[in-house]
Amino acid sequence: MIKVSDSSLTTPHSKVYIEILRHIRTIIADKQLSYGDKIPSERELAENLKVGRSSVREALRALELLGMIETRRGEGTFLKDFREHNLIELLGTFILDDTKAIKDVIKMNELLEKNALQLILQSDINEQLVELSSIVQETEITRFELMTELVKLANNFLLYRIWNVLNEYVNFVYKGDQSHSFPKKHLEMLLDALIKKDHLEVFIQYEAVSLKENVE
Repeated sequence: MIKVSDSSLTTPHSKVYIEILRHIRTIIADKQLSYGDKIPSERELAENLKVGRSSVREALRALELLGMIETRRGEGTFLKDFREHNLIELLGTFILDDTKAIKDVIKMNELLEKNALQLILQSDINEQLVELSSIVQETEITRFELMTELVKLANNFLLYRIWNVLNEYVNFVYKGDQSHSFPKKHLEMLLDALIKKDHLEVFIQYEAVSLKENVE
């Protein structure tokens, strides 16, 4: 198993991403903004930070996925009242505050994915797994796409919602970084093990496509 360090998890893309989030947090604190207040536009943030507008757009989309902001067509971007959603508040504050969050989010993703696989092994859904296996064999599919389908098949709505929020964050941080791409054969072998209900092989193949294993 490759030891993951905080520095290895901070790619150039993630540094820009986190800097944008921290800048937004500073603006909110300095101006004492509250829910319903407008935050600077995508263009203003890009100019102030001297970064590309696409990077700002991604950071804003992440905050929108977390339920922390909303974009109103023709008006701008506004803070939402997310305080009543304790989980979202925790995740949002955590991600905004700590670079180490990248490592911890990956670990939490792993725990959720393993739990989903365990639920699948306990379920009678071989027909769906065989159908998914055929799709994987016949098309190009990414780890994210496969895990999305598998977590859905676990049939636990809360697990899926939490995993989806965390995974969106991971995808934003690693966009353009191929360190977590995998040979298709490992995805096929994972599905095959699930179909055969080979518990040991499932988790052996999961480790082969684990995000932490592919961080340089």
